[in-house]
Amino acid sequence: MHDVARLYGRRFDRNGRRLGLTRAQCRTLGYLARNEGINQAGLADLLEIRPMTLVRQIDRMQEAGWIERRPDPTDRRARRLFLTDKARPVLGRIWDVATETQDQVLASLSPDQADQLIELLRRVHGSMADRAPVRPLAATLRPLMRKTSPVATQVVEGTR
Repeated sequence: MHDVARLYGRRFDRNGRRLGLTRAQCRTLGYLARNEGINQAGLADLLEIRPMTLVRQIDRMQEAGWIERRPDPTDRRARRLFLTDKARPVLGRIWDVATETQDQVLASLSPDQADQLIELLRRVHGSMADRAPVRPLAATLRPLMRKTSPVATQVVEGTR
């Protein structure tokens, strides 16, 4: 899996050269777009990198006009991170490169096989990610079961 991830990243780098951003910068912008207002420590945790590594990257991205730091209203020592107007249009281009890369990588699979692979990888990732534990089957199915069958709900929850 590591080798596949490395090769996937290399392909993204090749496809993304036209963006003028590194893969790490693209990841940072993508995560920040989904978590605007997060502090640097929280973003480092999401990106699974050391906070000091992120600080240097954020410094460079702020100098380039992609990200801005704003004071945290609840903690005068902390700074919150936000995308700038310059960064917003490039997000679509980043997603285009990601889609292009995924299409190339999965070209040898049928659409059903590609969907199955992605779902299996999501499940493996979910079972290993500290911050996103896999929900028990009962918790996942409970909303669906309540709509259809009280008995099925009891079976799934183990109360019957």
